[in-house]
Amino acid sequence: MGQPVTEVARIDLTELLYKLLSSWKRILGIALLLSLLMGFYSFCLATPVYEATATIYVLNPSDSAINLSDLQLGSALTQDYIKIFSMWNVHETVLTNLDLPYTYDQIASMLSVINDTNTRMLDITVRSVNPVEATRIADEYAKVVSSFIAEKLATDRPTTVANALQPTNPVSPNKTKNILFGFVAGALIGCAWVFIRMVRDDKIKIQDDVLRYTGLPTLAVVPLEKDGAVHGARRSA
Repeated sequence: MGQPVTEVARIDLTELLYKLLSSWKRILGIALLLSLLMGFYSFCLATPVYEATATIYVLNPSDSAINLSDLQLGSALTQDYIKIFSMWNVHETVLTNLDLPYTYDQIASMLSVINDTNTRMLDITVRSVNPVEATRIADEYAKVVSSFIAEKLATDRPTTVANALQPTNPVSPNKTKNILFGFVAGALIGCAWVFIRMVRDDKIKIQDDVLRYTGLPTLAVVPLEKDGAVHGARRSA
């Protein structure tokens, strides 16, 4: 005896589209609700984070002519200097000078040092919930590392090209981005809800459902009278 054949459920994309269109109010409501929640989180609950950046120049400023070897040397020096920023004694000096309550790991997570391609400059960026603190730490790192390089590496002291400017606007949270994300996520959740309901709904409502679920044609249709018509018929009888 052969095994019974299990029919694989098929999804009618046209029906799904009609379901989504007919449920647009519910989908829009979920999207607006989630965007409002993300807006409330961004404006009222999330802690704003500020970012300040100082810049140092890594080549000897007394050089009057720059050639290819100087550029190659500058690229190598920037990588050496970036490594210096991760040393514990540099962190310790900054923490001590500014009397900060952070551990090495905490202040290291606040710091990022970037060398733009084809430049000999290092951008020292510090993120903090306090804009004044972010500015002070970025400037202090530039000062401490410049002194450390001149003392420990017996080379020319890097030049501070730009001190950190105290930020006025936070870089995080991005309120507009969060609200848009909440709206899109809410719309997707609403569409998923409609899709799941359609897939799980196996009730027979119209003639086409009979053919779809049983494979049998419809022989007759019995109309369903409204309650008022039925009651009226009973009273007249």
